[in-house]
Formats: sequence, C-alpha cells, structure tokens
Amino acid sequence: MRSILQRTTESMLIVEVKHNESISQALKRYKRKYRNTRILRELRERKEYIKPSVRRRAQKLRAIYRNQKAQNS
Repeated sequence: MRSILQRTTESMLIVEVKHNESISQALKRYKRKYRNTRILRELRERKEYIKPSVRRRAQKLRAIYRNQKAQNS
C-alpha cells in the first residue's frame, strides 16, 4: 500500500499560479510540464503487453528507417 501512495505523490504535477498570471498561461505551463514528463507515453505503453522480441524488432525497424532517411537527405 505504501508503494502505491509513494508512486502517486511522485507523479503528481504541481504548477503554482504566479501573481497576475492568467489561468490560461498557468494551464499552458501545466500542459507543457505534463508532456515533458512523458506520463501519457508510459500509459500508452502499459496499455498492452508487447513481447521483448517484438519490441526489439520494432526498434530495429525504426533505426533502419532513420538511417535511410538520413542517407537520402
């Protein structure tokens, strides 16, 4: 139980609204902070289990694609 509580407090994002700052600016800072923590990416990865062999194969295919793209440009 303690580890669950510890994980939730570690991943909690806090954005303090500064004096004379609009809510839209604070919301924009929150969204940027959320995107930079890569929480959404981790949630999508944990949605379904991907076998390590499939993960490695996809990683190799991405590397091949990047190399071909770099050579062509």
